[in-house]
Formats: sequence, C-alpha cells, structure tokens
Amino acid sequence: MKAVWAIVMGLGILMAGEGNATKEGNATLSKEDKALLEAQIKKQMEREKKYAKEQRFYEGKEYDLNSERVDPAIIDKVPVIQPEDDFDMSDVYSD
Repeated sequence: MKAVWAIVMGLGILMAGEGNATKEGNATLSKEDKALLEAQIKKQMEREKKYAKEQRFYEGKEYDLNSERVDPAIIDKVPVIQPEDDFDMSDVYSD
C-alpha cells in the first residue's frame, strides 16, 4: 500500500507543478504521461488488492479450519493393517 501512496503523492506533486509552471523549468506532464502514470497507479492498486486478498487466505482469517479437525480418540480406534507380503524379492534374482 505504501507504493500506491508514493505513486499517488508523486502524481499530485507533478500535477501541482504543472499549474505553476514557470520559465525556470518546473516539471510538467504531457497528457500521455498523465495517462501512463494513472494506468500504472491503477495496476498497482489492483496488485495491492490481490495481495491483501491472498494475505487473508494465507493467514486463514476467512476460514474456519477447526471443523476439519479429527478427534484423536477416533484415530486410535482405526485398526492397523498389516502388510500382506514381506516384499522379499531375493527369489526373483536367484539363478
């Protein structure tokens, strides 16, 4: 968000300078430059919105993950399945 404010402040300063342009050479923006700068500001604001949305997801603020937890007592009741084979393949390789 800081980047957006820096761009907005820069645009404000440049636009203010345009109204006060003198022969001393104050910075002015052409219409193309203004349009380009405004497009960049819009892109950056969209990136900031996307970043804020992703941060909410990564932090888990919008999701209740407690409903997906499994009770440890149930896990203890699940039977252990013993392997059917010992996977001894020595007889396959014997001549």
